[in-house]
Amino acid sequence: MKASIVFLNGEVITVDEQDSIQEALAISDNKILAVGSNDEIKGFIDDSTQVIDLEGKSLLPGIIDAHLHLVMYGAFQLNISCKEPGMESIDAILTALKERAANTPKGQWIRAWGFNENTVKEKRYPTLEELDAISTDHPINITRTCGHIGIVNSVALNLADIDETTSNPQGGVIEKDAQGKLTGRIIENAYMQLNEQSAYTNEEIHQAIQIAQQHFLEVGITSVHEAGTFSKESFRSLQQASQKGKLKIRVYAVIASLDDCTQFTLNMMESGVVTGTGNEFFKVGPAKMFTDGSSTGPTIATREGYTSNPENHGILYYTEEEIYEVLGRAHELGYQITVHAQGDKAIEMYLNVVERALKENPRENHRHRIEHAGISSPDLQQRMKELKMIPIPNPPFPYEFGESYLTNYGERTDYMYPARDFIDQGIIAAAGSDSPVTTYNPFIGIHEAVNRVTANGIPFGGKQNIDVLEAIRLYTYNGAYASFDEDIKGSLEPGKLADVIVLDRSILKTQPQELKDIQVELTILDGEVLFERSKTNI
Repeated sequence: MKASIVFLNGEVITVDEQDSIQEALAISDNKILAVGSNDEIKGFIDDSTQVIDLEGKSLLPGIIDAHLHLVMYGAFQLNISCKEPGMESIDAILTALKERAANTPKGQWIRAWGFNENTVKEKRYPTLEELDAISTDHPINITRTCGHIGIVNSVALNLADIDETTSNPQGGVIEKDAQGKLTGRIIENAYMQLNEQSAYTNEEIHQAIQIAQQHFLEVGITSVHEAGTFSKESFRSLQQASQKGKLKIRVYAVIASLDDCTQFTLNMMESGVVTGTGNEFFKVGPAKMFTDGSSTGPTIATREGYTSNPENHGILYYTEEEIYEVLGRAHELGYQITVHAQGDKAIEMYLNVVERALKENPRENHRHRIEHAGISSPDLQQRMKELKMIPIPNPPFPYEFGESYLTNYGERTDYMYPARDFIDQGIIAAAGSDSPVTTYNPFIGIHEAVNRVTANGIPFGGKQNIDVLEAIRLYTYNGAYASFDEDIKGSLEPGKLADVIVLDRSILKTQPQELKDIQVELTILDGEVLFERSKTNI
């Protein structure tokens, strides 16, 4: 058999069982044909073969981001970004909102995202009065960088039927000041409910999908685990895009939504759609619930009070029994299950649920997951190993948020997103960015997994450093394993899908502090070139 594409003279990082490094690789149609030395692979070349000289650059399996929000990321690109240069103050953000309102029809939403009170010069949230001064004709919604907290104006509060007499929902807070007046800040489950009023149109969702996938392909992401869309409508739009061939990347779609997640999960279970339904491009993933809050909020549920405030133990969305009622049943019905769990209290509660579910309904190869697994102390790691759990840590989080973690969690940061411990324990962990919470660029994630320093160079839990090949495995093979796909992707081996990326240098010869600067020159998915840096994007 002859090859359609051949790569020669490279650093071919296979991520096979031996972590072998080869020189060359051959692709035939949409599959990897062979991997080996230049001489071995040259035998697959004929007149129709495209031959690419890597000139010593790295060839990797396509990146698998095991936890991000594709639809949310794309939709946010339609809004005002508080992370853009020049948005370092509340005044700048308010100015941008005012300009957007002036060019938006009355009644339509004005949205901003990526706000972080720790990075604006005022070190505070915008006030309800400031947002009301911008417009009384438009609902305004500013999403904090974590996605779990929002600041809205009075028009938005009215649309959501929130006033000073409205009670806090379970697992959420409608913030009021000392006089009992609304501040405009809506936290956790209360904010998730408010977002139901701030829905995007179908046209906006389809536009969002196209934007997101192009951005992801440019950094070598060929597969994503969609960790939760906005709603059942956006989940459906994602499937439709795949069916019509408009979704070019592979999606493992977690059964979850940001709007009433538990009811969405229950509805999917009642429909009979089970984990694994689908094909190589779109497949249904685990049933998911939220258990606690945001690591940067900070609202995660911890066993001991926060270092910054010993009286604060965070927010739990549900009791252990309530989680078991949903996910215990999902386990019984054959689903892979998972939860959002950042704090050690939330993780412990979920592990209790999984242990009970496996005891009552034993099942091999369940591959139940924990999204984030933020503060994973040694006792929790041991339980994860015993229960054969798959944690999905977020390597890039400390890069952007590490200093707030050090302030809020103190010595517990030694066990935050503990990749070194997971590997040493024999726990298979897969990396996720949680974009748009932070950057989707996997090379910043790899940089952070290797170096464990914040963007400002402050050391962060250095005992959890791993090496480059270990970090690459988190972003490739382990991601495939977490979706039961290790036999078809995640490593460069004959017969696997031809999802490969070419870097602009040798990653193994790159200085550790320069890993974040690596760029992708070429992204091939299913044997087709979908991004080439030197040419117009496809």
